[in-house]
Amino acid sequence: MNGIEPVLAEVLAGVVRAEQVPVDSHFFDDLGANSLVMAHFCARVRKHPDLPAVSMRDVYGHPTIRGLAAALSAVPAEEPAPPAEPAAPPPVGSSARYALCGALQFLVFAAYCLLSGLVTAQGYDWVSAGDGVVDVYLRSALFGGGVFVGLCTLPVVAKWVLVGRWKETEFPLWSLAYLRFWTVKVLLHANPMVLFAGNPLYVLYLRALGARIGKNVTILSHAVPVCTDLFTVGANTVIRKDSHFLCYQAHAGRIRTGRVTLGQDVFVGENTVLDIGTAMGDGSQLGHASALYGGAAVPAGQHWHGSPAQRTDVDYVRVAPAECGTARRVGYGLATVLQTLLVTMPLLIGGTYLLLQVAPSLDVLLNLETQNITSGRFYAEAFALSVALFVGFIVIGFAVVTVIPRLLNTFLEPDRVYPLYGFHYSVQRSVARLTNVKFFKWLCGDSSYIVHYLRAIGYDLSHVEQTGSNFGTGVAHETPFLATVGRGTMVADGLSIMNAEYSGTSFRVSRATIGPNSFLGNHIAYPVGGRTGENVLLATKVMVPLDGEVREGVGLLGSPPFEIPRTVERDTRFDHLREGDELHRRLAAKNRHNLHTMGLFLFLRWFDWFVLTVLGFAAFDLYGEYGTVGGLLIGASLLVGAAFTTVYYALVERVILRFRPLEPRLHSIYDPLFWQHERLWKVPDTHFALYNGTPFKSLLWRLLGVRIGRRVFDDGAYITERTLTAIGDDCTLGAHSKIQSHSQEDGTFKSDHIEIGDGVTLGVGALVHYGASVGDAAVLAADSFLMKGEEVPPGAHWGGNPAAEQRRA
Repeated sequence: MNGIEPVLAEVLAGVVRAEQVPVDSHFFDDLGANSLVMAHFCARVRKHPDLPAVSMRDVYGHPTIRGLAAALSAVPAEEPAPPAEPAAPPPVGSSARYALCGALQFLVFAAYCLLSGLVTAQGYDWVSAGDGVVDVYLRSALFGGGVFVGLCTLPVVAKWVLVGRWKETEFPLWSLAYLRFWTVKVLLHANPMVLFAGNPLYVLYLRALGARIGKNVTILSHAVPVCTDLFTVGANTVIRKDSHFLCYQAHAGRIRTGRVTLGQDVFVGENTVLDIGTAMGDGSQLGHASALYGGAAVPAGQHWHGSPAQRTDVDYVRVAPAECGTARRVGYGLATVLQTLLVTMPLLIGGTYLLLQVAPSLDVLLNLETQNITSGRFYAEAFALSVALFVGFIVIGFAVVTVIPRLLNTFLEPDRVYPLYGFHYSVQRSVARLTNVKFFKWLCGDSSYIVHYLRAIGYDLSHVEQTGSNFGTGVAHETPFLATVGRGTMVADGLSIMNAEYSGTSFRVSRATIGPNSFLGNHIAYPVGGRTGENVLLATKVMVPLDGEVREGVGLLGSPPFEIPRTVERDTRFDHLREGDELHRRLAAKNRHNLHTMGLFLFLRWFDWFVLTVLGFAAFDLYGEYGTVGGLLIGASLLVGAAFTTVYYALVERVILRFRPLEPRLHSIYDPLFWQHERLWKVPDTHFALYNGTPFKSLLWRLLGVRIGRRVFDDGAYITERTLTAIGDDCTLGAHSKIQSHSQEDGTFKSDHIEIGDGVTLGVGALVHYGASVGDAAVLAADSFLMKGEEVPPGAHWGGNPAAEQRRA
């Protein structure tokens, strides 16, 4: 008998609370364990002095004690690599420097708002002095063009004045060097050129910021590289959306800047992370849902995928090239400039002005000659205007997203290869933008009504088996008209259907089909040609395979993926609620509850809109009396509006919770306790990004119920269940990282606490699942997925999908 079999069996027996565990019993089929139970098993094994470390990948690959022991006892041909040295705890930060940096950041933001107020006031005066529609149009075009150019130019000037050329270096958080870094980063993210990703103008803009980018490069990702001088891209390279190549890394209380180098004819897939110090040779590829860790280099011509990436034979460029020369790109960029300056900005500015002028019953609200903010009619008119605008946005917006894309879609032929930067490319981009409006998905998601909305915009959902939670609030696509989801399939938040394929010169749209009776976890990019069929569980952050046999009746986990059980006995305890009359009764009750939730949050969002309307027109009213000082008041109203929205929605969330913390749950999605939890996911959170990289983000989390320590640096993390999360002092939370204290698989909802110790670092795009704990000074690498129930020891360095201890080469 293998010497470690009895010890492993004893540990597992303690976890599953059994007297003994047969060594040939299957963990999932025979013992009824699930991934959470086995994560606890792995954690106990790692703490046992006489046992080698066990990962979740080991458990799924060898699901019996005998098989696992044999795999662990196999003597390798060479000595195993020693574990990485425990990470040194970051130095304790200075609270005084933390507070001073926050104060300076507020002053920078306030100055930006005040300047915006002055410019808005002067522009309004000038446009309103126009005589007739033509004059107003010309003035709007000139003023709008000036504002657009100014917003685009300011980050370039700030970068060269405050920083000069970025170099490979590092500096502490909350220092003056960090303040300059943050200022440039915020201006880059706030400028309108971010909206031009996928346009040749975006590449020119990055060049103006110091990036070295070759000819005929296509960048579809909105993630702006901050340290642009360290970003190098060769000719004919394509970078798909939701890729992160920031050229900096927040680690253990410091900012590290580093190079990201891509050669010629490189392909970077969707949902990828390129850490600092990474490189890709000419003609190489990085598949979707993958990551290159610091120092990794893909040799020329090789294809890699996974997190961390490894070599593969899969070809991710599946569309033939087309003729797309320099003249085509220049013409497309020029047409975009003319459209922006001559159509978009005049309509936005002049159209709004003319609309307000012809609006009935706004005599007091628009009268700048006298001060009216103490008048009751002022607030009545603001009330009427906010209602009209809000209802108009919903009605007209719904008509636009359901009608115009259908008309545009007639110009696109499935599976036909089109060149980039032409009429068909514009059509595809317009369809994607219009049908990915987040408001309606936020409104209808996590309810039965999302099915009707998705059908209205073009999804093929077959004969829907309604569950009341068929889709979450975050569903994205390249075109809805080529998205098919089978009967009985449930989808959590963060699904991106990649039904447009790109090369450096061409694109095509094709049908992406997700099989019936499946479940898709959070944050999955599903490509055309995904090799999954019926009754498949796709775990959170999984890479969907593009090669091999079609997977059916199994689960897939990780990147690259490996098979796991589709379900286990412990996860079927609520199945009786999903059948027959009981399902109909509970589904009807859930629909009523969800409908009330939708109505409640429409009201709450409108009220925010109403208050912001009052603030805005009150500032203009004061401007009419105080002139230039009034212009500053308009800028001040932006600050007050941001503060109100933040406190308002925080209060809304705490009221929903009745000012009590959440408790860990395990229940059916047809339990009223789950319906109450769903309401929390409806609270708007787009204003969170305003506070990224500042001490105010920690204050916001604390206001929302997170037990958060001192001097935490949050570069853009998202926490789903705030009152179930604890974060220690001096932690560093990377951009786009997520702390998710819940899971929903099929009809079962589970939630639990997450504990993050002092001095922890979460890399870019990392995800920590419910029930997990991370010890003091530990590091979770970029794009990692720390599974539910895992325990990261203090000082450890973990990474990968699923995450495991990282070892030295």
